[in-house]
Amino acid sequence: MKYAMLIYGDDKLWEQATPEQAEQTRAAHERFIAMLSQRGAFLGGDALAGSRETVSLRKKDGHVLRTDGPYLETVEHLGGFYLIEAENLDEAIGYAKACPEQIVEVRPVVEYQE
Repeated sequence: MKYAMLIYGDDKLWEQATPEQAEQTRAAHERFIAMLSQRGAFLGGDALAGSRETVSLRKKDGHVLRTDGPYLETVEHLGGFYLIEAENLDEAIGYAKACPEQIVEVRPVVEYQE
């Protein structure tokens, strides 16, 4: 089964990281990807640009409202994701626990039948 691991954090903390901290984080993610790959669980993933570069669209009554910035005003924003393969939710949660980030949401991917 496929699972999305959504990584949340505070943009300010990511932006204020020293080059050494950024390198440590990058290296931790490389190790994490290597572990997932070794277990055949890594399907993909990427970091996302900061929330200031977000554009949100709302559609209502045939009109489209564009808002620059995230949909909600929160401290934690979606900063990246991994797409993984796991036998079940418990295995996916086990992988999420090994992720080097503090906030990781695990969500099953809906696979539609054709």
